[in-house]
Amino acid sequence: MFEELFYQRLSKLRAEKGVSARDMSLSIGQSAGYINALENRAGFPSMQVFFYICEYLGVTPAEFFDEGNSWPAEYREIMNDLKLLSRENLQNIKAVIKGLKINQK
Repeated sequence: MFEELFYQRLSKLRAEKGVSARDMSLSIGQSAGYINALENRAGFPSMQVFFYICEYLGVTPAEFFDEGNSWPAEYREIMNDLKLLSRENLQNIKAVIKGLKINQK
């Protein structure tokens, strides 16, 4: 179950970052075909390499496996910004979000 999630999230997060598998492989200190091999389900990275992958993608390990969070780096940035707002501003943001959800239906 988590194996398939790993492969899917790696491909999705890499594509969203807009980098090739080759460039990512080389950037994390691996052979040119390393990420491509992982995305083709040829094994798993060591924990150390997994942490390099997360760092490269700009996500925490928990965010990597949070399949309900399609844009983890953006979500984390928004959450950090929200912590700085007043209660009144938070209520305004909440109303905007509710309005956006209604318009998506």
